Amino acid sequence: MPAEYSFDVVSQFDRQELVNALDQTRRELGTRFDFKNSPFEINLEGQEIVILAENESKLTAIKDVIQSKLVRRSLPLKILQWEKPEDASGAKVRQHVKLVQGISSDLARQISKYIRDKHPKAKPAIQGDAVRVSAKSKDELQTVIQGLREQEKGYDVALQFINYR
Repeated sequence: MPAEYSFDVVSQFDRQELVNALDQTRRELGTRFDFKNSPFEINLEGQEIVILAENESKLTAIKDVIQSKLVRRSLPLKILQWEKPEDASGAKVRQHVKLVQGISSDLARQISKYIRDKHPKAKPAIQGDAVRVSAKSKDELQTVIQGLREQEKGYDVALQFINYR
């Protein structure tokens, strides 16, 4: 029986699920009547998505479909950081969407402080873009996870709890 149990708090997503969601979005928009004879592009370039549409209303429709496909594939909407739309050539509108992954050092310190203040039996340790939480009791780790899930609403990233052992 191990002396201590632990888990990692991370912010990540399955990139293949994102690719699949974007492919489904392209297929659905290709069959919709309001997008007939209306060119659009959705490109995944590194750590961002670039959307090109005819006008703002089409851009909003694309955004809605992308979000619905992400939810259907169990991807959190917090992984998307929508930037302001900008004008593109040919009287079109372009929008960049940054993909948010990883926990910043400020957020890691904030999570550690929360754990130290609310759960004194658990020990947080910042490890790069993750926070490892360890305790002698599995029950204590469960209460930490429950507390962090409640706190997550205030964070600008989606948290996952992995490597629970």
